Amino acid sequence: MPLRTLAALTAAATIAFGAAAGAQDRSDWPNSMTIGTASQGGTYFVYGNGFASYIAETLGVAATGEVTGGPVQNVTLVETGDHLMGLVTMGPAYDAWNGKSELAPGLEHKSIRALFPMYQTPFQVIALKSSGINSVSDLAGKRVSVGPAGGTPGTYWPLFMQALDVEATVSNAGASDAAGQLQDGLIDAFAFAAGMPISAFAELAASQDVVMFGLSEEELPKVLAAYPAMAPLTIPAGTYAGHDYDQPTVALWNFAIAHQDMPESLAYEITKLAMGNSDRMVQIHAAAKETLSENWDKNTFMPFHPGAVRYFEEIGITIPDTLR
Repeated sequence: MPLRTLAALTAAATIAFGAAAGAQDRSDWPNSMTIGTASQGGTYFVYGNGFASYIAETLGVAATGEVTGGPVQNVTLVETGDHLMGLVTMGPAYDAWNGKSELAPGLEHKSIRALFPMYQTPFQVIALKSSGINSVSDLAGKRVSVGPAGGTPGTYWPLFMQALDVEATVSNAGASDAAGQLQDGLIDAFAFAAGMPISAFAELAASQDVVMFGLSEEELPKVLAAYPAMAPLTIPAGTYAGHDYDQPTVALWNFAIAHQDMPESLAYEITKLAMGNSDRMVQIHAAAKETLSENWDKNTFMPFHPGAVRYFEEIGITIPDTLR
């Protein structure tokens, strides 16, 4: 081969490699990152740690999930930059965006950015069948754990009970601990909220004679009227072994969020990983069957990260200017 031709081919290959490397430039990526999840035994813990492992395996960033108090804490940890990424429900995120976070009142959380939709969080109660508890109204005068302080259930269940004029002795604990307390008779009911199936509930259903419920026909409209950010949802029969009845309740959507300073290319790759690999996401947790690109519109207030916008527009979804 003539030297001139070889030189030309070498130069072309060098230019092509440089362009490819530029397209995949990761020079501004962190070596590691933390994803805020929630308590052990809840869906966030399983989903967040599983997705962190997926990021590490696929993108080469040492991502880890961290046990936290849940969405209320996660949104503030992302806002302050302590965590690069977190899992949140949109109710607490909206409150934080407007400076009404219980954890950081007065601080408008304007550095948070949406990455991708996760799933709906239904509100559900579990009790031992022997307790005779069959509705939220039956919780009056009972000992009720509502999950970790600052988490979605810990925030909203006391408000729901207040809206229903139900006075109970409320306590806070992680999902696994609350499940153990119920089993040991230290509490009468465990009111929680997480993606279905809730692992702590599934474990109790497998080992104990339990009853699960959401909101009755009389209770549901009162809660929806008091908290319009909620959406009605039915937990279908068969979600848990031995529970062959539908459970009407309310739910909030969950999103993965990032700090605005997350590198755009990393936000793009993370969003692409979640949105483009549904089978793998469902292997992480069954709730991820709702981790679908068409659910982007369940976010109505938080700007999407520019990297997430780039991914959604590549697949034909136009993100409105109000969410950029």
